[in-house]
Amino acid sequence: MVGLIAPSRMITENQVATAIKTFQSWGLEVKQGKSLFSRKGYFAGSDAERLSDLQDMINNGKVRCIFCARGGYGVTRILDDLDLSALQQEPKWIIGFSDITALHLTLNRMGIESIHGLMPVQFDYVDAEASIEHQRKLLFEDTGSVEAQPFPLNRYGTVKARLVGGNLSLLADSLGTASEIDTKDRLLFLEEIDEYLYKVDRMLTQLKRAGKLDHLKGLILGDFSQIKDTQIPFGQPLEELILDKVREYDYPVGFQFPLGHEIPNYSVPLMREVGLTVDPQIVRVNF
Repeated sequence: MVGLIAPSRMITENQVATAIKTFQSWGLEVKQGKSLFSRKGYFAGSDAERLSDLQDMINNGKVRCIFCARGGYGVTRILDDLDLSALQQEPKWIIGFSDITALHLTLNRMGIESIHGLMPVQFDYVDAEASIEHQRKLLFEDTGSVEAQPFPLNRYGTVKARLVGGNLSLLADSLGTASEIDTKDRLLFLEEIDEYLYKVDRMLTQLKRAGKLDHLKGLILGDFSQIKDTQIPFGQPLEELILDKVREYDYPVGFQFPLGHEIPNYSVPLMREVGLTVDPQIVRVNF
């Protein structure tokens, strides 16, 4: 049995119908959260309703995997009231990305693996089939890889380390909180959507000032979608902006992985030791 909840932005039945049919075709029973299609303003119900749905799925021993229907905003409003002790005793997959990064950070700090990947709202997107199959393989075979095309600004190297990260805004938001990201000796993964170049720079600078870029084993860049410039141009392309933040370090850097808000959006296990290879011919994460 798998659980389907909406811990952030509101969602409609039509937006998850394809995902539910897909899960059933995999032979899975789908348990819907009581407040899955509730709405309170922007959110999928009140904080209390969304918290209750997530907590119920965590506590339900029959639910082996929890799909977060979509991102948006809202998870950080309920994080501190979650009781995650059941997951420490009996881990289960929690899947999502974007705003769900906040939940991943909390789980990963506890040493619990989680999946950054395709959410049900995306299952009916054009050309999503490969992303869906990639996620199915990870869930049922517990293995996989993600490749990117070689990119001129990549920095070469081969390393193994635990993978952490997700949405840049949520990583910056975690600093100074109980779920602050731990990046020491880790592979850091970043993705973002709908931000200005100067804000991307500011968030990366914040991470750097907090020491989060100092002791990495490697840096993986996913989709940076719909990134905008201001009327006065920032004066530096996105990739150069990012590379400037890590120029004094010698760990490998791989750009343009198909991870994030675009399709394909492949799935990766956070907090698992994965291998990163970046060379002139191969840019790959194996897990």
